[in-house]
Amino acid sequence: MAEDLRNLTQVRPDPGRQQEARQYAKLERRGWFLELGLGLTLLIIFLVTPASTWLASRLAFPTPWSAALYLLIIAAAYRVVTAPLSYYYGFALPHRYGLSKQSLAGWLTDKVKSSALQLSLGLCLVVVLYWLMWRLPTLWWLAAAAVVALASVVLTWLTPILVVPMFFRLKPLPESTLKDRLANLARRAGVNIADCLTIDLSKKATTANAMVTGWGRSRRIIFSDTLLEQYSWDEIEVTLAHELAHRIHRDIPRVMGVQIVAFLLTFYLAHLALRAGAALFSFQGISDVAALPWLILVLVAVNLVLQPVLNWLSRRVEMAADRTALALTNNPRAFVTLMTKLTDQNLAEAEPSRWAKLLFYDHPTYNERVRLAHNFSFCSQQSKTSQEGL
Repeated sequence: MAEDLRNLTQVRPDPGRQQEARQYAKLERRGWFLELGLGLTLLIIFLVTPASTWLASRLAFPTPWSAALYLLIIAAAYRVVTAPLSYYYGFALPHRYGLSKQSLAGWLTDKVKSSALQLSLGLCLVVVLYWLMWRLPTLWWLAAAAVVALASVVLTWLTPILVVPMFFRLKPLPESTLKDRLANLARRAGVNIADCLTIDLSKKATTANAMVTGWGRSRRIIFSDTLLEQYSWDEIEVTLAHELAHRIHRDIPRVMGVQIVAFLLTFYLAHLALRAGAALFSFQGISDVAALPWLILVLVAVNLVLQPVLNWLSRRVEMAADRTALALTNNPRAFVTLMTKLTDQNLAEAEPSRWAKLLFYDHPTYNERVRLAHNFSFCSQQSKTSQEGL
């Protein structure tokens, strides 16, 4: 028993890769703060100068469409201001650290797709919000939360059908002994994996990943080809067990429930802030298009406050899935080697700082996950010893 545990504790991330991971994480977070700071500065400039009132007065359309055009202008200005940062942190930095092998043309194509998708969703949201403010000035926040929650469900359903195929080619997991082994694991777990797919991540990156996405009949378990090609069958089996655990625990509807509560709180606080802002900045009511920068600022601020709580909840969900994966496979060594290889390959920090974990980590850290496997191994060995004694 002691020998097994000792061997398990000797599996650790490469020290050189960890040094690189800390450097990379530091640079990435610096870029995140720079982009956030530039965006907030742009909104504040619009808000505290006559620029917002002047621009709103020039948009002679019904309020929802004026708001959408206003957002389009702000988004374009933001993209121009942050373009150098976007290039450096989105393209140059991953290439410098060997995480990306995508061409500049390919990266720009994906950037255009993701920006168009985000902007389309943002424009739809603004049109809906301002229409609700106009029609339901006192309860618009409640209706907005309901609409956004419904849209979130629809988007979750569409993700594996529409969103993922925009960026990667999806293929069914090929027939093989490995697929038979994974199917056997799924049967033991009581879950059907007929919808197990692979994506061609290797064409764009050197990283590896797996995920469960979708809703109802659109739900899919997706492996990157890099994981299937570079990891042992035991490690792939543990990966599937973790994803199956999300389905066993019904984590997607549980997460959606948390999101609905977050939407309600976010839009209610936005409603209060808009009412206060109408007096503070002399807006002509909460549906004044000139108040759009203020609305965006409030939504960003609320999201920043809620993010540590949402990350904490997500980490608990992921840790529960890890426990179930260990129970399903009874293979703590494969679990530890999987996490170690992923940490090295994806250049992830084994133990980030506390503030970084609060703000950025929606999964447990490497050290937390490995401690869980060590505890599982110790308890299993203790149970086995007790049974042999009996």
